[in-house]
Amino acid sequence: MTHDTLPRLLARNAEQYSQDIALREKDRGIWNEMTWTDYANTAIACAAAFDVLGVGKEDAVIILGDNRVRLYIAMVATSMLRAYAMPAYPGATLAELQHFVGEAHVVAAVAEDQEQVDKLLDLRQAGNGSPAMIVYDDARGMNDYTASGLRSWDDFIALGQKALADDPALRDRLINAANPKDPAVFMHSSGTTGKPKGIVLSHANMIAGANNAHAGGAFDTGEEVVAYLPMAWVGDYALSVGAAIAHRFTISVPERQETVQRDMREIAPTFYLAAPRTWDNMLTLIQVGIENSTPLKKWIYHFFMDRSVEAEKRKLKGVPPGPLDRLGRMIGEWLVFGPIKDQFGLTRLKNAFTGGEAIGEDTFVFYRGLGIALRQFYGQTETNAFTAVQTADEVQLHTVGRPLPGVEARIADDGEILLRADNVFAGYYNNPDATAEALEDGWLRSGDAGYLEDDGHLVVLGRLSEVVYTKDGERYVPNYVENRLKFSPYIKDAAVIGAGRDQLTAMVCIDFESVGHWAEVKGVPYTSYADLSQRDEVADLLKQAYERVNNVLPEALRLHRFVSLPKEFDPDDGEITRTRKLRRKVVEERYSPVIEALYDGASEVHIKAEVTYETGETGFVERTLPIREV
Repeated sequence: MTHDTLPRLLARNAEQYSQDIALREKDRGIWNEMTWTDYANTAIACAAAFDVLGVGKEDAVIILGDNRVRLYIAMVATSMLRAYAMPAYPGATLAELQHFVGEAHVVAAVAEDQEQVDKLLDLRQAGNGSPAMIVYDDARGMNDYTASGLRSWDDFIALGQKALADDPALRDRLINAANPKDPAVFMHSSGTTGKPKGIVLSHANMIAGANNAHAGGAFDTGEEVVAYLPMAWVGDYALSVGAAIAHRFTISVPERQETVQRDMREIAPTFYLAAPRTWDNMLTLIQVGIENSTPLKKWIYHFFMDRSVEAEKRKLKGVPPGPLDRLGRMIGEWLVFGPIKDQFGLTRLKNAFTGGEAIGEDTFVFYRGLGIALRQFYGQTETNAFTAVQTADEVQLHTVGRPLPGVEARIADDGEILLRADNVFAGYYNNPDATAEALEDGWLRSGDAGYLEDDGHLVVLGRLSEVVYTKDGERYVPNYVENRLKFSPYIKDAAVIGAGRDQLTAMVCIDFESVGHWAEVKGVPYTSYADLSQRDEVADLLKQAYERVNNVLPEALRLHRFVSLPKEFDPDDGEITRTRKLRRKVVEERYSPVIEALYDGASEVHIKAEVTYETGETGFVERTLPIREV
């Protein structure tokens, strides 16, 4: 058998590593384990059930919910039938799901629980009756549902097992039906400039991406990984399904998103990928814990941590550690670093990555000083997540490392990063115009501006479409400045304004948790997010972030005025995507009175901002916002 598709690789694992643990899932405090044999048998039974019910080539199956083992299995099973597995974010709105139904022939869905089933029934009622078939994982609350086409997971798998028993040849047909160019998964672009575009990644794309990342040292065979990232994000599928099957990872699914930290500690993964904000939040928890400890513990922590961070900074500049650095590292590991890593489940971590946007230097250096070899990577949905990574011995703060083995990169005349590799997708689904813009002579136009250094390292500046000019013709990338503002633990989101204007200004959203804790420590009273965001003491805190950013910007691009918004940017309000990328046009239109006030010399501005609550109902936050000078 040629192992050139995920189903055939899964069958190989079941044959050669039958009793090794492939999947774990925590339920009611207990880790339930599934071997490669169990994984393969369940996926094949799932595919057989879909087959009995008529799911076939080019049909689509929506996968809706938080990370669940059965939802991962359903995606693999769907690919066996040459159909499209379409994962959606658990917080997806009805409009977002209607977009899915409008772009492909959706015949079925696999949902996590009652909440997600309700969404799918609303979707069915609002449209053309699709999806007609809904399989649910968690049966709690489902006893009284009488809608047609509803099936529990257990009943669904039993249907597939009966079909396999009735037709002994069906198993091999399902394993071998798909070919390398058939779809492994149907992802979507982030949709920062419009509706998300469909991105179909084939088995060949998925396997090539996993093999390139493995060859480039991103991960080893047999990694332990905690699957907590959104299933609709390509990074999760590339790791938890693609690389997991190709390189035999053990994937552990936490009980809930709220228990990830505790579950991480129990598993102690060997590979961990997180966005900069997650690393920042963990750092905040560490710092809060230290500040609440005894004076002796605080002294010991700072004695070793401060020296380790300084040694790491010297190391990044090419200065090797001296004997005292190594001694401090050894003692610090015993007294400080080891216990902290144990508290967060990082004791066995061999491969740690951050990606998606730039990470703050202080955060990056802190973790390396802690003994975690944190590295940066670069990738896109169109390239199956991994395109370039830093190697363990060549970490630089300003680069994302070299392109992986099997990946070619060059820079176009306009500064755009061009990529060519077997893991690059074949084009946007049913969108020839967008495909023609993205793919040219076998090269993917990444949409990112950047450059290659003499040593081959890739530097990513930001989205090419966001390169703008001030009134005086100064060129800048707003996202570059915004990311550096977000290096502050007190700023969650930012929108930098300045295109066609004589100076740069910014609107920011505070990080409620970090600023709230700071306010409690400092005795600053507040009643709500809106109240806290406008406090003068908080404004002084934010000014420090602006001043740090201004210190690294050319004088013509320094920030002059800012305003702290009374609410966070929210994907439900359309201001950011589900992956927290700024929808710039929406933000600039919605906050146009604030932007005008930033430039007309006003000292304050009154706004009424719409808010979408968890129930789906909308309301308003009304506030007079002071305009602050940096």
